[in-house]
Amino acid sequence: MDVSILFLGAASEVTGSKYLLRIDHFNLLVDCGMFQGKRKLKELNWADFPIKPEEINAVVLTHAHTDHTGYLPRLVRLGYKNPVYCTSATADLMHLMLMDTAKFQVEDAEFAKKKGYSKHENPKPLFTQEDVECIQPMIRTASFEERIQITEQIAVTFYNAGHVLGAAIIEITLIGDTETKKIVFSGDLGRYNDPLLYPPKTIDFADILFVESTYGDKIIKQTDRNDIIEIMNETFEKDGNLMVPAFAVGRTQTLLMYLKNIMMTKEIPLVKIAVDSPMAISATELYRKHSDYHKLKDIDLEEDEAFLILKKCLIISKTSDDSKKINDITQDLVIIAGNGMMSGGRIMHHLFHRLSDPKNVVLIPGYQAEGSKGRLLQEGAKTIRIFGQEIDVNAKIFTIHGLSAHADRNELLQWLSGFKRAPMKTFVIHGEKESAGALCEALKEQGWNAQVPSYMDEIELFKNI
Repeated sequence: MDVSILFLGAASEVTGSKYLLRIDHFNLLVDCGMFQGKRKLKELNWADFPIKPEEINAVVLTHAHTDHTGYLPRLVRLGYKNPVYCTSATADLMHLMLMDTAKFQVEDAEFAKKKGYSKHENPKPLFTQEDVECIQPMIRTASFEERIQITEQIAVTFYNAGHVLGAAIIEITLIGDTETKKIVFSGDLGRYNDPLLYPPKTIDFADILFVESTYGDKIIKQTDRNDIIEIMNETFEKDGNLMVPAFAVGRTQTLLMYLKNIMMTKEIPLVKIAVDSPMAISATELYRKHSDYHKLKDIDLEEDEAFLILKKCLIISKTSDDSKKINDITQDLVIIAGNGMMSGGRIMHHLFHRLSDPKNVVLIPGYQAEGSKGRLLQEGAKTIRIFGQEIDVNAKIFTIHGLSAHADRNELLQWLSGFKRAPMKTFVIHGEKESAGALCEALKEQGWNAQVPSYMDEIELFKNI
């Protein structure tokens, strides 16, 4: 058995996770993510796929976020017809998120065509909801720690990654002619003290390891609740509003937990909280369905006093008319809307209307990809282009990394310390050059054989096993 890896994304960058394992004549694609952020990266979504989609024998997914699944409908449109393996929670969340992404892709293409701000004469979506629906018959789900036999020689096992509901570390067992080998993909690893999710599973052995490095060069302090309280109270004292761009899955639910707690203790006033994300609302229902994946299963949501307080403050916005009504609320309001990197979604409409007001605040709860509007705001941009118009950035911009769903440098090293011995080879992926390089150097200092791959690198892993 000969095995090689082709890096098709999230190599020296964060988005577009796609890793093609060539196992003799069997092509296994680990993750199928969409590129986000910089224009040159997003243009790769439209480029010819390096191999014919029908030649891919199976897809295995770590979790539901679009930078790990968002290219799958496109792949299906181009001819992929084989199984897609993931956890049941990932399957449900992925369908929800991809349907939402497809809807906005179509709407954005139509809006761009109508307003004439696209460089393309006839803007088109990358994929449609029909493409997303075509994925459903291909889905094969498995529980954590359940071994899936893909072929007689290839088995896959999912372990809890703690990053988002259903997120998995993937262990691939290869039964060769002379040896058995294990390849591990960390996926995106979560925090060790996440308020919602259980910590990542310790893995103690791999021949080949692929480890994420989103925060490979950053140590994140746990969110100082006083930071959030101070920002919110100052904003409301000035009759301002707080806008929070948040991923519908995970981040929104975590934010609601924090807000619930600080309103319960009366550290902030009872203010209106608009959840302007139909997907976040639907995702919250999936937390109920998949209760074994998180810590809320031990709380009676119908009787818990803090949750009842939160319920009174919530404005649930499902329709576009609901969203427009939020514009009429001019003070003492928290708006939580997608998407998390401000590359689209309803948050853009709120930024369009409120970003120029110095009384308002944009609270960014975590990582923003290079080239995204969120990163531009973090870096102090004076104007941001929204819907073809330059909008003045007069609102205050704050970032609180402690709400991130990504493990920081110390937590990554903590997880890596679980290996009883260093893998034969470790590839540091899913990180910008600085963060991936920093984690790679830390591993080398411990005697590990580590490297940071680049886009389209192809590397032999095993020969004649």
